[in-house]
Amino acid sequence: MRLIVMGQQAFGKDVLEQLLEAGTDEVVAVYCEPDREGRPADPIKSFALEKGLPVHQPAHFKDQETLDELASFDADLMVMAFVNVFVPEAARDTPKMGSICFHPSLLPLHRGPSAVNWPIIMGSDKSGYSWFYPTDGLDEGDVLLQWECPIDPDDTVINLYFKKIYPSAVKSVLEVCDLYRSGNPPHIEQDEAAATYERRCIKKHAKIDWNKPVDQVYNLIRGTNPAPGAWTTINGDEIGIFDSAKAPGDGISGKIVGIGSDGIEVQCIGGRVLVKRLRPAGADKQLAADWAATAGLSVGDLIGS
Repeated sequence: MRLIVMGQQAFGKDVLEQLLEAGTDEVVAVYCEPDREGRPADPIKSFALEKGLPVHQPAHFKDQETLDELASFDADLMVMAFVNVFVPEAARDTPKMGSICFHPSLLPLHRGPSAVNWPIIMGSDKSGYSWFYPTDGLDEGDVLLQWECPIDPDDTVINLYFKKIYPSAVKSVLEVCDLYRSGNPPHIEQDEAAATYERRCIKKHAKIDWNKPVDQVYNLIRGTNPAPGAWTTINGDEIGIFDSAKAPGDGISGKIVGIGSDGIEVQCIGGRVLVKRLRPAGADKQLAADWAATAGLSVGDLIGS
């Protein structure tokens, strides 16, 4: 098949590399976001140029010239691997067999951005990814295939995405192409009654309320690690909270109940969170124990108020 690969960043680049290494299909063009001033070229762009592939970076697909250029490649399928630009129907339907899109959740759950963060924050015990037929709705098309994995109790975004979802998803693009090549790719309708939509997880969502149950606090920390990063305040200064663990114990929520070589222990409802790594304002991430030794903290101090 003749393929157009549309994508961004490392995932788009690795999907493109997987297709080129397999050599079963011909990649005839690569599409990615426009360059941003002051930032290095997108990895998929650099890799595509290195391989001698034509690269196009339209800001949108609203004009006929852009659509005509897309059509000129006479593609059979467009593989949309991590796409942030809205791609209208006129562009999606240009290839003979249309387009297929990747999303890092078990659709119809967690439609929208930050689909890796929210399942962890919400305490889910599983996640995965979907390849689906994109429509003008947000992640609403029929599903081609899905892959499921557990969210372990201590998984962070790094563990869930980069160690579980990412490697399987990159390899799965070959299965996607095989399903199309079979001539009858599955169309699994999404259950709208089960659909959930979440906003992009940003800083305001990552503020820690230590007066919450310990599981909620811990899930927020690991579901925003590394980005956008959970945070709190200590003596009026903003502190980013990253690596942590749960611990048993009772006490007054929001109080520091322990400072030791393993970190800073903070009381929540029904248990405690041991903060192992943090980022003070204006500084790099560091071990909480090292920072605590110079920050003037004491057991019994209240934080986050």
